Amino acid sequence: MGDSGPDIRQGEAAASPAEENGAGERPRPGRRSAALGIAGLALTGLAAGAVWLFRDDLPQPLGDERACAGSEQRLPDRILVGGTPIPSDASDVHYFTRNGRADLSFRSGLLSGYLRGAGILPAGADLFDERHGSVGVAGEPYKLPDGLCGPTLQSPVWYYDVADGVRVTVERSPLYGDALRFPARTVITYPLG
Repeated sequence: MGDSGPDIRQGEAAASPAEENGAGERPRPGRRSAALGIAGLALTGLAAGAVWLFRDDLPQPLGDERACAGSEQRLPDRILVGGTPIPSDASDVHYFTRNGRADLSFRSGLLSGYLRGAGILPAGADLFDERHGSVGVAGEPYKLPDGLCGPTLQSPVWYYDVADGVRVTVERSPLYGDALRFPARTVITYPLG
């Protein structure tokens, strides 16, 4: 006699259809590695996004937000050039130091007084006296010294060559030939120490 009923074994439970198809098996090692790899990539993506989002909160070179990448020496909070502090209203300050020299960039509305006070321009001399400087090439963008970050100077510019290896470049007014921009950006290259 044929029995068409369910397979009943003594002491064993009947196998369910899901177990017969292999659905109750553990995942194979290859599938687990792939799942972990995908999860790892997702976490890496999230971490990179968080770093990008909060990039301004990351430590700056030498612990100074004014320092450009690759600087070798931190400048003091009160920056002195040839013993003279930069103007009190100096803003957007950036610097790069290497091999005992510094390239410094800042914007100031007090730049003409600073140039005279620091001895870059002799007292009583005109701002653009050719005995103390020279005009930059009109219409060409001013290229920052290698390593110095921040905004470039806008043309026209004027160069001052000072003794002791100091070089100063300032933004001139595009409207008035005898005035600086207001406020004017300057780049000063000078020896440290």
